[in-house]
Amino acid sequence: MIDKTRIGMLVLAFLSAGCTTINVDHIKLKDNLEIVDGESVVILGRHHSAEIETEISLVACLAVKLKNKLKDIVVIPEAEFINDFYPWFEARTAPQHPNKLKLVLEQPVIANRIEQLGIRYFIWVEGSTERTGSSGSMTCSIGPGGGGCFGFGTWEDTSDYETTIWDIKTFKEVGRISTEAVGTSYMPAFVVPIPLLAQVESDACKGMGRQLLEFFDDKENALKRVN
Repeated sequence: MIDKTRIGMLVLAFLSAGCTTINVDHIKLKDNLEIVDGESVVILGRHHSAEIETEISLVACLAVKLKNKLKDIVVIPEAEFINDFYPWFEARTAPQHPNKLKLVLEQPVIANRIEQLGIRYFIWVEGSTERTGSSGSMTCSIGPGGGGCFGFGTWEDTSDYETTIWDIKTFKEVGRISTEAVGTSYMPAFVVPIPLLAQVESDACKGMGRQLLEFFDDKENALKRVN
């Protein structure tokens, strides 16, 4: 006999799948972030400790969002930039403040390379996505007539990121974005487990990407939406 309670839980899970709540706050320390055609920005993640290990995938996602919308501005990939400037921007040596970046750029070889690349802004991303809670249970068995899993589980993932923008012409922070995304995923199982995942990191990227684009809205690039 079909367990109506389990079927009801399965339907509820499908209706609720991918539930993510995003909160994005920003501080714009300068009215307009001036940038001209041919100049570039670089987006870097903080990786300087075990507690702070910003996902490479999140940084790459942001770079794609900006590159797709800022057609006349070069967005330099993180790995390419770090390799080009080794070892100055490795996890343990990367500057933590604009004044520290100024000291790094006092090295002629680095300053010349920055100028060649036309870099105007450094965008730093710090944070991570972590599992913050789980509940439910599931059992699986194998018998003469076959096997299967039965149960229902949920878990919550939280993305917490802070993005800062440095202008290397003034060596000052010109903007800051705080992003929190909380999503609940479901795993109903009626013979076969069916994961219904909240795309927390992806949704956090969309929220941050949208806000980053608004920082550069003085350019007429129709920066209205991040897909």
